[in-house]
Amino acid sequence: MIPSKTEDHGERGAAFTRLFQAEFAYVWASLRRLGVSERDAEDLTHDTFLRVYDKLDLYDPARPIRPWLFGFAFRAASDYRRLVRHRVEVLKDGEDVPAGAPLAEEMLSKREDTELVSLALGSLDLEKRAVLVAYELDECPMKEFADAVQIPLHTAYSRLRTAREEFAAAVRRLQRRRGAS
Repeated sequence: MIPSKTEDHGERGAAFTRLFQAEFAYVWASLRRLGVSERDAEDLTHDTFLRVYDKLDLYDPARPIRPWLFGFAFRAASDYRRLVRHRVEVLKDGEDVPAGAPLAEEMLSKREDTELVSLALGSLDLEKRAVLVAYELDECPMKEFADAVQIPLHTAYSRLRTAREEFAAAVRRLQRRRGAS
């Protein structure tokens, strides 16, 4: 249980520290999936947790924590993506696979699949990307997602349907491009 601001600051701080340690990786991964560059993800994760700390007294412990945290990550990613300096992603070379590594072809195929999914997700606007990530990848119940990002449930389902269609079309388009090259 996370104590409210009116309770002992030490107890609240300890509860927050446990939450931070337990969910840092989840928030970081959520931000990355929502389009935050790797170089900015750690800083933005910390900023996100500062916002979480300020709103801890609003958290209902009867509800799952991750959809609530996803709402913070979604808003942080939305703010991040609005900044002009983040509109161009600086690409870095992928890690080299050591020569003779076992299953090198499988590793390359997996890397290509991961890149394909990332590019297809990147083609979606943030609202559709968020619902697809939360529902399909994080397995967040739609009601919890809708509450976390403060949208009507039917809007969330509509975005999910459209996101699935646009994602599938993007994957097909990218696969055709790869086949042509």
